[in-house]
Amino acid sequence: MNKLGRTLLATGALGAGALGYAVGIERTHWTLRQAALPVLADGARPLRVLHISDLHMTPNQRSKQRWVAALDELEPDLVVNTGDNLAHPQAVPAALRAMGPLLDRPGVFIFGSNDYYGPKPKNPARYLLPSAKTKRIHGDPLPWRDLRAAMTERGWHDATHQHLELDVAGVPVHAAGVDDPHLQRDRYDLIAGGTSPDAQLRLGLTHSPEPRVLDLFAADGYDLVLAGHTHGGQLRVPGYGALVTNCELDRPRARGASSWGEHLRLHVSAGLGTSPYAPARFACPPEATLLTLLPRTADPAATSEDAATGAPFRTAGRIR
Repeated sequence: MNKLGRTLLATGALGAGALGYAVGIERTHWTLRQAALPVLADGARPLRVLHISDLHMTPNQRSKQRWVAALDELEPDLVVNTGDNLAHPQAVPAALRAMGPLLDRPGVFIFGSNDYYGPKPKNPARYLLPSAKTKRIHGDPLPWRDLRAAMTERGWHDATHQHLELDVAGVPVHAAGVDDPHLQRDRYDLIAGGTSPDAQLRLGLTHSPEPRVLDLFAADGYDLVLAGHTHGGQLRVPGYGALVTNCELDRPRARGASSWGEHLRLHVSAGLGTSPYAPARFACPPEATLLTLLPRTADPAATSEDAATGAPFRTAGRIR
């Protein structure tokens, strides 16, 4: 075999190995990330917020269901779900099994495109194209109303185009969200305007972190916006990061915490799932995030940006 042949063989073997790892290992390497963010008003007590997103649940994903349910051991003060819970028309019971014990805690949510419509097979190359140049392809309608009814019956609040005034562990929180900008369903005008003057946290929710929406939250004085949708890029190159964000957000913000303007903080979850037709993750394991929110005057040494960890959550990591 000549040198070119050996090179091609080695490249093919490396690619096959990377694909096998992305599909067979990393895709179910459930990971807890943690970050401390100084976003609360002065004098507020710290809050523990669990951010979950992009479950893309199918009925047979028992490992994911067990891991998400066990997140209740973290005892968060508030759970925030930023959408894309479903990937199958019969996945509502599975999603509720996953969120089961968390539904007994205070929670807020908004929906994403994969709550409304099921996934469809697509050319993988489309994912690498600029989002503005791609046509949206919708699958069959999903039973999002059933999921919404079950979540609200358990006490979670739908923040879609709503202003919510919450008492979270003694901290007054003003929360509001928009419907999915990825589907052009957002109507920020329905929540535009000032927030509660007594709130010690002004929290915004959007599934897709589109800059046009983030600018509106920032202009209205929100402290923190939580989003999902990007999957952290889903396929990341070590040292480079996400290849794409699947929205208009810039690549460096595809996963984790960042600043948006002078006041607003943004946290984008890389999410816990994938489309059934693209079941691979590389250098971007499925994740939930435990955010410790602190007063803005907190010691900078006590704050941190996102860090993946297997501790102290004993079930972080891959579970069969």
